[in-house]
Amino acid sequence: MVTGAAGFLGSHLCDALLAEGHSVLGIDNLITGKLRNLEHLKGESRFSFQEQDICSQFDPGRIDYIFDFASPASPVDYMEHGIETLQVGSIGVFNLLEVAKRWGATFFLASTSECYGDPLEHPQKESYWGHVNPVGPRSVYDESKRFAEAATTAYRRYHKVDVRIVRIFNTYGPRLQMNDGRVISNFMKQALRGDELTVYGDGSQTRSFCYVSDEVEGILELAWSKEQEPTNIGNPREFTILECAREVLAVTDSKSGIKFLSLPQDDPKQRRPDISKARALLGWEPKIDLRTGLRLSLDYFRTEVEAERAAAGSASR
Repeated sequence: MVTGAAGFLGSHLCDALLAEGHSVLGIDNLITGKLRNLEHLKGESRFSFQEQDICSQFDPGRIDYIFDFASPASPVDYMEHGIETLQVGSIGVFNLLEVAKRWGATFFLASTSECYGDPLEHPQKESYWGHVNPVGPRSVYDESKRFAEAATTAYRRYHKVDVRIVRIFNTYGPRLQMNDGRVISNFMKQALRGDELTVYGDGSQTRSFCYVSDEVEGILELAWSKEQEPTNIGNPREFTILECAREVLAVTDSKSGIKFLSLPQDDPKQRRPDISKARALLGWEPKIDLRTGLRLSLDYFRTEVEAERAAAGSASR
């Protein structure tokens, strides 16, 4: 079972599980997920979908594995749906852990590099406890995931539930929402529209971008391992935001300029995973560099921008 199945990463995970021969039940309440991310699976007999809020108790029946990817994950979404984000990381996680306990299923939590906050350690190892503002505007997401990790670990300790915890770093690729406020989607959309690219601060803050196929491969390597402690899965190649903007301009062949805006509160100044553990334990590391990944994403973003233009044209007539 995959919760958050109609989201960006959840839908790619469904594809990968089906490709491995598994039967998959997708769960999503569609607060941020899009059914069109699953349209290509309509004829797949091993896939079924259920519109369901995991914050309400439910029993899907006997299952072997729960992948919990249910949460708003972009700043635009979790700031709009702050209460729901806190609920899905607490009530929703408890409900799923109870299902895992009932059926003896493995529970896989999709956590986040946001657990590290605006880090004082660089790069970030799994042993780092983080530097998070518990009452800042990003806290609804940061603390939701930190609590979810604590709940997951508690069910392992007290109820012997078999668990996995992945800390996901910035991931991008086809199906990323156009208006979700994340760096890659913002830049690709603006470049293809011919708008100025908006860089917050002076652009010197850093991020590490992992292409979605690499991320899913790492997730599955962790899923089929026996590791129960948090594990970073991300790309350790670090870019400044300004460097990323220039990569997008090169890939899109856009003549857009760059506009600098004020840095949002609690925006991390640097973010890069230490993936020593994933390399040693799983034999995993990403293969796709940023420019290649942007090229692989270009057709998707171009189609989205063209659809947006067509919709705007129809509305103005």
